[in-house]
Amino acid sequence: MTLKTSRRGFLKSAAAAGAVLMVGLRPDGALAAGSETAQLNPFVKINDQGRVVAIIKHFEKGQGPATGLSTLIAEEIGVTMDQIDYEFAPSNAELYANLFFGGFQGTGGSTAMANSFMQYRQAGAAARTVILEAAAQAWGVEAGSLDIVDGMVTGGGQSAPLGDFVAAAAQLEAPAEPVLKTPEQWRLIGNPQVRRLDSEIKGNGTAMYAMDVHLPNQMVVMLARPEQSGGLVASFDDSEAKSIKGFIRAATLPNNAAVAVYAENTWAAMQSRDALSVEWDLSAAETRDSTQIKDEILAALEGDAEYNVTKTEAGPMDQAAQVVEKTFYFPLLAHAPMEPLTCTIEANEDGGVTLHDGAQMPTGPHMALAQILQLPMDKVRINTMLAGGSFGRRATPNADYQVEAALAFAITDRTRPVKLVWSREDDVRGGMYRPAFGHKVKVGLSAEGEILAWEHRIAGQSIMKGTAFESMMVHDGIDHSSVEGVSDTPYTLPGFRVGLTDTQKATSTLWWRSVGHTHTGYAMEAMMDLVAKAAGRDPVEFRLAHLGDSADAKRKAAVLKLAAEKGNWGNAPAGRSQGIAVHKSFGSFVAEVVEISGNPDDGVQIEKVTCAVDCGIAVNPDVVKAQIEGGVGYGIGHVMRDEITLTGGVVDQSNFPDYEPLRIGDIGAIETHIIPSAEAPSGIGEPGTPPSAPALANAIANTGVIVANLPMINDGVEFA
Repeated sequence: MTLKTSRRGFLKSAAAAGAVLMVGLRPDGALAAGSETAQLNPFVKINDQGRVVAIIKHFEKGQGPATGLSTLIAEEIGVTMDQIDYEFAPSNAELYANLFFGGFQGTGGSTAMANSFMQYRQAGAAARTVILEAAAQAWGVEAGSLDIVDGMVTGGGQSAPLGDFVAAAAQLEAPAEPVLKTPEQWRLIGNPQVRRLDSEIKGNGTAMYAMDVHLPNQMVVMLARPEQSGGLVASFDDSEAKSIKGFIRAATLPNNAAVAVYAENTWAAMQSRDALSVEWDLSAAETRDSTQIKDEILAALEGDAEYNVTKTEAGPMDQAAQVVEKTFYFPLLAHAPMEPLTCTIEANEDGGVTLHDGAQMPTGPHMALAQILQLPMDKVRINTMLAGGSFGRRATPNADYQVEAALAFAITDRTRPVKLVWSREDDVRGGMYRPAFGHKVKVGLSAEGEILAWEHRIAGQSIMKGTAFESMMVHDGIDHSSVEGVSDTPYTLPGFRVGLTDTQKATSTLWWRSVGHTHTGYAMEAMMDLVAKAAGRDPVEFRLAHLGDSADAKRKAAVLKLAAEKGNWGNAPAGRSQGIAVHKSFGSFVAEVVEISGNPDDGVQIEKVTCAVDCGIAVNPDVVKAQIEGGVGYGIGHVMRDEITLTGGVVDQSNFPDYEPLRIGDIGAIETHIIPSAEAPSGIGEPGTPPSAPALANAIANTGVIVANLPMINDGVEFA
């Protein structure tokens, strides 16, 4: 993982570019004399007591970057995890861009550690170097004879807290090539005893989320939106709302997409919104039922593909001794994070505004607020808060809910803060969804059970087309997120052909935890099991036989073997069934064995999930295990029972009673094993999700039910 600039170029130019935004910084990036806290570079601040603060450019929605990136800085400086704090970076793409997103500041695609690993280590190493140089000058010794251990500068027969040298260090130029610690010197990176920095505040209730913002004199805004995607406001009557205590006013947003109801508190806003009478213009709205959408996707699988994704020669399907064929359907899915969407805008004394938000993609709302409120970019500030989950929902390309808040704020006199609040029902019924997809897979086998041809058709609703990410993710008309996990599979498959057809979107679509891998991983791994059984071979052995000598294939084989070993593959207790799946996503490799009891008619119980993961260097093993557990629960929880359905374009589900999340009793145990690696860190927030559902499906298939029409309850599977 490398930077696009040299270390010198990064450390000097980045600090200089942000000097105007960092109070007390000299143009060369060092802190001016007289400050109590020195910001030695864009990612490291240290006060005169030796307390280190890591500036975290990736927001925290539960996936752990606040701990992971702080670990890198603490390791390189030489402090303990008890001696470092963190704060979220301001919105400044010049300094804090995601290196995988070009000039865009944001968190997503499981890239936080992957794109920041070297960047944060270099920042910590540069801070250590200037502190040691300052100490060397003070003591009259060589800097090379000194070290920092647990926050103490030691060497030359002397010892002192590093805070004693912060002011002098702030006057020194960052080194051209800061020397990084070697893996043999690591005390924190890879240490399973390192625990999360945010556990205490989340446990004692002091953690501040966007929903917790309550500013003096604020107004709460809730929006009345059309039930059908694409509807617009024609007119409204708020006469009944005016009688509700706390109601302030109602107004149509400038884009006619909703009616904003302003009130003194959230309850009054809810009650006032319910009292509105709104006439909707539905001339351009979605009117299809889910059955029509499904029929259109399945029909698209039968015709010629719109795009030829692979360029390989077609295999000799007509020479196959047997053909294994299956069609899979994946419905719309909601993200349903625990904290519904919310953000607050307030005016600043300098004529600008501050957005308080669990900002997953700060650059988007920053630009949107500047445009809507007609402010220069430097007059818009974003205070990034903790977020209670996201799973992709807070990373909208069009900054949807922040735009709503900005429009609602713009049509006031801007003297009172405006807090936009979405209810759970707003999110489930009127949000953005994992798009619906269909897969039709046809595999020809020789008489000896060898694959001769693999024909794979995919049809569904593009996520990336029409967004700011189109240039990066769409090539030759092919949205890569629609086919990832199939077109780039590490399996060696003779006669492998993939085709894609885009279908009309039923709603607003959005990436969902693991994006395209959420359906491609299922189709590939469920099909591998079906083909293995048709060939009369063990599913693990069959997979290994189709993994070659490439680096990816070897890593995929390693996790597959480890999961099989730790999951006691092939030796399930009496009355139990096992299923296995393995998948690469976001640079990481995860294999899972699901062990179940019961049967689809009387109720399936998931007894255990055994996972093996290769995510490169596991900076925080405790966080890695937590993310795998969360990914397993998220993937399995949704595939068991969940779907978003439409009737006449109206979403049928509204809250957790009819869009049911995973319950604590649904999975008996999850066991995670991490493969030691010297490879650069790769993603971990999402890779646990793709193999979880097909591993469960493959276990159920052993009881006689092949699940291809999701969710599983739609194929007659009951759960205990």
